[in-house]
Amino acid sequence: MDRDASEQPRTADEVPETDTEWRDELSEEEYQILREAGTEPPFSGEYVDHKEDGSYACAGCGAELFDSDTKFDSGCGWPSFYDADDDRIETRLDTSHGMRRTEVCCAECGGHLGHVFEDGPEPTGKRYCINSVALEFDDEGEADAGGK
Repeated sequence: MDRDASEQPRTADEVPETDTEWRDELSEEEYQILREAGTEPPFSGEYVDHKEDGSYACAGCGAELFDSDTKFDSGCGWPSFYDADDDRIETRLDTSHGMRRTEVCCAECGGHLGHVFEDGPEPTGKRYCINSVALEFDDEGEADAGGK
């Protein structure tokens, strides 16, 4: 993507609206995951073992989604978080691939992020299993988001 990770989230009128605009804005891999609900191979994403303090934003629009304080090693092969900014995500039933799962999407741009499962740690018991490609990391020293 052409946007710098330290930029502020886009306003609603700055988020691409058409498929052509999204294809121009995103890399092929970002498009496949964010716009076509794809999944990166397990243990391949840059944020699987990432441990820095900061926040994780949507790679499509820059909306802050997860705080590093809620990230944990679930062993599943994708970045996992036990909590999310509920105002910034949406969930919906996903019955693809013969499974029944809960899909997690960015509330701002509708981008597919991953799935949420009910087998995470306390205090929420949730495991947000998210594609690294769908995320941008904002170092706390550079971000002005302030966390959840």
